[in-house]
Amino acid sequence: MTTTQNAATVSTSAARPAVRPLIWTGLAATAAASVATMAVAAAGSAAGVSLDVSSAPIPVTGFGVLTAVFSLVGLVLAVVLARTVRDLRRVFVRTTVVLTVLSLVPDVIADAALSTRVLLMVTHLVAAAIVIPAVARRLSA
Repeated sequence: MTTTQNAATVSTSAARPAVRPLIWTGLAATAAASVATMAVAAAGSAAGVSLDVSSAPIPVTGFGVLTAVFSLVGLVLAVVLARTVRDLRRVFVRTTVVLTVLSLVPDVIADAALSTRVLLMVTHLVAAAIVIPAVARRLSA
């Protein structure tokens, strides 16, 4: 009977991802995405793309900060889903892809030049392309 309980415990814990590696991977992806979005914004600015939205400039560091904030929200989502969902990777990827698409809506309607709006959308997609796969790899299929 003890053997059966231990086997059940092992199989249950194997079905859920370890939270600590998930968090470390998510933090590393968040840092990489923040640096990448700042690089994209700096490159766009250097190429002559305005970083002004509603006549107010967005600092290059602002791209990194907002990327970090929303990437951390995604990481929290992954941790919560890891405790509540069965097909974890699929649910996480689908949810975060939908949220990424929704994050483009404010960029489309922003009071900014077309090139600025495109740059904003590119930064969202760059961040998502870094964070979503990195976190998803740590989640059970």
